Amino acid sequence: MFNIKKAIKEMLPVVKSGFTFGVPISNYSHGRNPKPVLSIKSSVKPFKLFPSLGRPISSSSIQVQSTDQEIVIALGSNVGNRIQNFNEALRLMKNYGVTVTRHGCLYETEPAYVTDQPKFLNSAIRGTTKLKPHELLAVLKRIEAELGRTSGIRYGPRPIDLDILFYGHLRVNSDVLTVPHERIWERPFVLAPLIDLLGSCVENDTVATWHSFANCKNGLFDIWDKLGGESLIGKEGIKRVLPLGDQLVDWSKKTHVMGILNLTPDSFSDGGMFLEVDDAVSHFRSLVSEGTDIVDIGAQSTRPFAERLTVDQELDRLIPVLDEIIKIPESKGIILSVDTFYADVAAEAVNRGVHVVNDVSGGTLDPKILSVVADLGVPFITMHMRGDPSTMQNCNNLHYGDVCKEVASELYQRLCAAELAGIPLWRIVADPGIGFSKNTEHNIELISNLPIVRREIEKFSNIRLCYFKNK
Repeated sequence: MFNIKKAIKEMLPVVKSGFTFGVPISNYSHGRNPKPVLSIKSSVKPFKLFPSLGRPISSSSIQVQSTDQEIVIALGSNVGNRIQNFNEALRLMKNYGVTVTRHGCLYETEPAYVTDQPKFLNSAIRGTTKLKPHELLAVLKRIEAELGRTSGIRYGPRPIDLDILFYGHLRVNSDVLTVPHERIWERPFVLAPLIDLLGSCVENDTVATWHSFANCKNGLFDIWDKLGGESLIGKEGIKRVLPLGDQLVDWSKKTHVMGILNLTPDSFSDGGMFLEVDDAVSHFRSLVSEGTDIVDIGAQSTRPFAERLTVDQELDRLIPVLDEIIKIPESKGIILSVDTFYADVAAEAVNRGVHVVNDVSGGTLDPKILSVVADLGVPFITMHMRGDPSTMQNCNNLHYGDVCKEVASELYQRLCAAELAGIPLWRIVADPGIGFSKNTEHNIELISNLPIVRREIEKFSNIRLCYFKNK
């Protein structure tokens, strides 16, 4: 069993308690030199740290010995299976006492400082922990070692790199640990996922403290804007990507076409056409020859008023076709998606070679699907729908005041559920559900105002939405 105290003792022989200190927000923002202390109480009156954002900072106690501290950890990898390295790092963080609450988007970046090495994947997470700063450092070093990182050249290749960007309200300065991380301010590949996590406003005192460390009027937002901000994405060696199969897809570069293969007798467009395995495989080949990038395979009809199949019935339709498709040469390089709301069907399909789980219910019809997809490590398309296919078009489910805002609010709840179940934001695609629990007017309103729906979701969540599916 990993002994945190022993690890700290071995790793930090010269660290003294005075190296970790709390800083009152008021002292730091006014440029005074704080004295290192273990616990400090601020008695200043409330004031506005960022006037342009209009978020007041209230007087509060900053206790270093708090049972839970909010933290931000940066992740990087450029050796081996980079996505798998991230997945394992997140799993081990959970095991060692870090609760992940939010994930940034995923970025592929050119290496910095030492440029003769493979490209990196970068992201960041927010979370909470009871571990003290140097205990957390020891845990992260342990995780790096378990994932195969060894000593090498500074800024050189590594299977995983885990850095503490922020820890509660604290500034830390010791021989082995500096918080905030000293190079945040110059690294777009760190700031991009960090801004994803912080959203567009200062939501609490802890986040206000992190902004104050930047010594700018609008904190980290100003630092990001000075580096180029969102205009950097897709340029300057940094692109936002979605892991699909063995590919990292940059959706800003092209429109990807999804073809539909329905293995059902009653789907509204092609029901009954591909019930036989040979017919289904032939249609798959046609979709590929016509330029399809993704093929979505569904064995359960989700048309209005459709009756629900059991798991076994859905698998009986799906598996024979899927097994044949996986065998044929045309499937190479094609992303396969399974359209299902059952956890067991999702697991079976992914284990047989499917790359994406597409759930029209967003996890409401079989809540187990969220934790199953989290463990499977594949992207998850979470869609907005009220009720189920048999009830989604009834009067109650078609009642909206402002369809864009209400769809955004309800879809945001599904995004939260997926992320809290352990599906990183970089693997979640949000789908507003055109045609599901909507009439023609609702569909037109949504299609005409998709940017509004996206902005509303980001406003609710205070995070950047990585991937948004436009039907």
